[in-house]
Amino acid sequence: MRKRRVFITGIIGQDGSYLAELLVDKGYEVHGLVYKNLSHDIVYENPLPEGVILHEGDLKECASLVRAIEEVVPDEVYNLAGVSDLQTALKFPHKTTEVNYYGVGRLVNASMRINPQVRIFQAGSALMFDRTISPQNELTPFLAKEPYSEAKIRAHKDFVVSYRENEGVFVCTGSLFNHESPRRDLRFVTQKIVQTLINNKHREGEVLEIGNLDAKRDWGFAGDYVEAMWMMLQQDKPDDYVIATGKTHTVRDFIETVIRVLGRSIVWGGKGLEEVGKDEEGNVIVKVSEKYYQTEELGVHCGDISKIQRVLGWKPKVSFEELIRLMVEGKK
Repeated sequence: MRKRRVFITGIIGQDGSYLAELLVDKGYEVHGLVYKNLSHDIVYENPLPEGVILHEGDLKECASLVRAIEEVVPDEVYNLAGVSDLQTALKFPHKTTEVNYYGVGRLVNASMRINPQVRIFQAGSALMFDRTISPQNELTPFLAKEPYSEAKIRAHKDFVVSYRENEGVFVCTGSLFNHESPRRDLRFVTQKIVQTLINNKHREGEVLEIGNLDAKRDWGFAGDYVEAMWMMLQQDKPDDYVIATGKTHTVRDFIETVIRVLGRSIVWGGKGLEEVGKDEEGNVIVKVSEKYYQTEELGVHCGDISKIQRVLGWKPKVSFEELIRLMVEGKK
């Protein structure tokens, strides 16, 4: 009897690497989609467990994607690839649509053609929802404000809901709220906060420039969230779920917790764009920057996890404080 086979796009990213570890431990034969850089050497962002099989392909190229899936014939597919940060999405809207929308269609169509019984997980986002309504759950209306959320919403409607209802495909969306780890890329504000404050502790003059300190987010641990993804594909029927913690913290809370874990203290002074944070010796270590400050806050990001707790029995294990300690200590 062959092992169950899984195909993960975005396998060398934060979520993909944690998911690969989880599924190897569960006895799966794990395959992943990777891209080649110009030197034809695969770039590994994060560690992968022994035994993972990698395939070259691109969500923007149907032929390479089909070839990879034909080589695997997966029982489960997890689509974790794509343009994943807002700055890149705003800078490259066409690429964002091509990967985060059309790429999903290519993947779902190829997967269901090669194995009609395949089960597919699509990574959704908290940014799909209308953030003026809080907390957000599976029934919260969608509201696209930029290319990233627009592509995610369209992919969910056209390639998840439509294919599930009209084609009988086992495909579902997990709406992932902010999730972090020591493997988080420096493009994201949480890793920027951690690494800059660590550098500041060891090198004078390293100042963290940040936007709105009072912006609220629902932050969880990526290692917890990949377990929720897996649980979604083990059910009798496909369905969509919010994956979050149900708790919010401000950017200020995040910074203060990092400082505390580092064994230091911070004192705030000033208001708005003039606000700064100083260490115990009076040195400025944090300052608000107009470059990152959003005058129109995007609303409160807070996930209502009632449904996933009730139906799947899932809830996050790692607390906000534990998450930050992991990031500071670099425990991957």
